[in-house]
Amino acid sequence: MINRYITGIAGTFILLSVILAVTININWLWFTGFVGLNLLQSSITKWCLMGDILKQIGVKD
Repeated sequence: MINRYITGIAGTFILLSVILAVTININWLWFTGFVGLNLLQSSITKWCLMGDILKQIGVKD
């Protein structure tokens, strides 16, 4: 269940930052890169900060 939330949140962040980069300022692509790097780090280390946050707020695994 947490993995579905994580991928949904990451996808939303990426789409939102691309829209903001196109409409507001190109520097929003730095946020897109940050989310991508976070996903890559999570796949390598098997640890995800968003997963820990979701667990702390009560989302069941």
